[in-house]
Amino acid sequence: MSSGLNKQVFTFLNKLVKNNNRDWFNENKDQYLLAHDKMIAFSDELLHLMKSHDEIETPTGKKALFRIYRDVRFSKDKSPYKNHFSGSFKRATQHLRGGFYFHIEPGNTLIACGFFQPNKEDLLRIRQEIANDAEPLRALINTPEFKKNFGSLEGDCLKTAPKGFDKEHPDIDLLRNKSYYVTDRFTDEEALSPDFAKVISIKFQSLRPYLDYFSEVLTTDENGLPLV
Repeated sequence: MSSGLNKQVFTFLNKLVKNNNRDWFNENKDQYLLAHDKMIAFSDELLHLMKSHDEIETPTGKKALFRIYRDVRFSKDKSPYKNHFSGSFKRATQHLRGGFYFHIEPGNTLIACGFFQPNKEDLLRIRQEIANDAEPLRALINTPEFKKNFGSLEGDCLKTAPKGFDKEHPDIDLLRNKSYYVTDRFTDEEALSPDFAKVISIKFQSLRPYLDYFSEVLTTDENGLPLV
């Protein structure tokens, strides 16, 4: 039976927002450890559901979670801790590309999936495919289910055409993207519902055709010959 996201996670995060300093955190380490344990349980549940419809390399829910400690070396915000819990699942083998991200935060819970700031080689290959034939991608992102769950592609875009591509290309809107990912956001009530992990899993599963498209693109050359 699904246990969902325990509300003690939100209780701790709400307190942390008001007390984001090392003294408070150390004095309340037991509350953090309790919330972290609840997040591990939730992540394990989600991972189990994900493995029913995709091949996931991430071995455990605990391994999927990111550290709560912030890297403040290059940030103006010197708060030592993140005000959220988050994690990601990596797809298995060289043939399955793309990743799944979940972000748990009061008032800002979301999921994301796809390709966030891909390396220059992958980005070039994606753009080559779009320039040659953008219709398969457009068909995927224009389905009613995709639009209902995720709206449209997100991320930064170039102001003009990428180097080597015609600024008058009919699919310049897609070519200008620097990332190819989508997000969906949830209310606190939705996030704390008993079946929240199942809801996320179903939404991620709906993106399988999208991920399969990019996986094929990134594992073949412009002539469709295998790269891996």
